[in-house]
Amino acid sequence: MDSTNMQPEAAITTQPSQAQNAPAASIMEMIPETPPIEAARPETFWHRWFTAFKQTLPVYVAVHLAFFVTTCLSFLFTLRDFDPRNVPVYKLWQTWHHWDTGHYMSIATYGYQHPWSAAFFPLYPLLERVVMFLTHRNALAAGLFISNLAGLVMLVVLYRLVREDFDHERALRSVLYLSIFPTAFFFAAGYNEALFLCLALLSFYNIRHGRWWLAGLFGFFACLTRSAGLLLLLPFGYEYLRQREFRLRAIRFDILAAALIPAALVLYGLYCYLLFHDFLEFSHAQAYWDHYLAWPWVGIAGSIRAISISGGLLSFQALRNLTDLVPDLFILVALILAFVGPWRFPRWLWSYCAYAVPLYLFLQIFPIGGTGLYPLQSVGRYMLEIFPAFIVLAGAGRSRMFHMNYLMISGAVLFFLLTQFLIGRWVL
Repeated sequence: MDSTNMQPEAAITTQPSQAQNAPAASIMEMIPETPPIEAARPETFWHRWFTAFKQTLPVYVAVHLAFFVTTCLSFLFTLRDFDPRNVPVYKLWQTWHHWDTGHYMSIATYGYQHPWSAAFFPLYPLLERVVMFLTHRNALAAGLFISNLAGLVMLVVLYRLVREDFDHERALRSVLYLSIFPTAFFFAAGYNEALFLCLALLSFYNIRHGRWWLAGLFGFFACLTRSAGLLLLLPFGYEYLRQREFRLRAIRFDILAAALIPAALVLYGLYCYLLFHDFLEFSHAQAYWDHYLAWPWVGIAGSIRAISISGGLLSFQALRNLTDLVPDLFILVALILAFVGPWRFPRWLWSYCAYAVPLYLFLQIFPIGGTGLYPLQSVGRYMLEIFPAFIVLAGAGRSRMFHMNYLMISGAVLFFLLTQFLIGRWVL
C-alpha cells in the first residue's frame, strides 16, 4: 500500500486542518511551514529540476537504446536467411517513417493541402517546419528530433510532479511504467504524442503550483497539438477553486488565464475557415477517417464483438483488436483505482481525476466505423495521454508481484509492437 506516502515532498498547498476548534496559538503551531517559492531561490529551483533529470535519464537512455537495438534487429524480418545484402545505414531512421508520420511530414513541407488533413493539429508540423532548417529540409529527422526531445522533457516533468505530490519511488515507477507501456514507442516516433503529453504535463504542473498564466500558456500549446488539450480546462478550474477553498469571492483576475486554452482551438478554427471555409473543419475531417460520435462503451463493446466473431483467438482480427482493447481496459481499471482502494488519490489531489476521467471518456466516444471490425483502432496509443493512470499503477507497483509482471508483460508487448511498426505492419 502507498497510503502512508501520500504527503508531498514539499506541499504545494496545505490540507485542511484537523483542529478547527483549537486555540489560535495552537492552530498556528499545527500549520506546516510554507515552503519558500522556488522561483525566489534559483539555486534550489534548478537543483531540483537537475535532480529530476538525473533520476529520469537512466530510464530514458535504457529504453531508447533498446529501441535502437530493436530497430537494427528488425531488418532480420526483411532479409532472407544467409542473405549477403547489406542495408544502408540511413534505413535505420527510415524504418520509423510509417502511417501518421507521413501526414505530419507532408503538412510540414507543403502545408494543409486537403480538408481531411485538418484532423492533424498544427503545432507539431509547425515545429517540424522550423527544425527542418537544421536538418537540411529532412522532415522525418526533424519530427524524430522533436518527439525524442519532448519525450525527455515529458518524463522529467512527470517525475518532478509525482515526486512533489507523492515520493521518489512512486515518481520513478511512474516514469518507468509510462516508458514501457505497450504503445510507448510512439513517444520516439514522428507522432505528436510526446509533444502533447509534455505540454499537458507542463500545464498541469503549473496548475498544481498556482502559476495560472504559465498553466494557461502551456495549455494553449497543448490544445494546438491535440484537441484533447481543451480538457485541461477542467483541472485548471477545479484546482483554481480548491486553492481558494471554493470561495467565489476569492476569484481574481488571473482566472482569465484559463481562456488561453480554448483560445488555441478558436485560433485553429479561424485558420481552417480561411483555408477551407469551415471553422470546424478540424472536427469534420474526422469523418474522413471513419470516426463517428457514440456512447463511451460502444467502441469497447464493438471490439469484444469483433473478437467473438473472428476466426479464432489467434486470428489477425482477434489479436489486432486485443492490442487496443486490453490497454484500454487496463487504463480503465487504473482510473477506477484512482477513486477506490489503497492507491486512490486523496481529495486534495482530485485535479488528477478531473483531467484523467474526462480525457478517457473523450477518447472513447469517437470509435472507428467502416467495417466496424476494428472500432478501437489507435486507442491503445491514446491511452499514453492519461498520465494519472500511470501514477496509480506506480502505487500498485510497490507489490513486487505486480511490478515484475508489469515490466515483463508490458515490455514484451512494447517491443513486439515496435517491431511490427518498424517493418510496416498495421500498428497505428
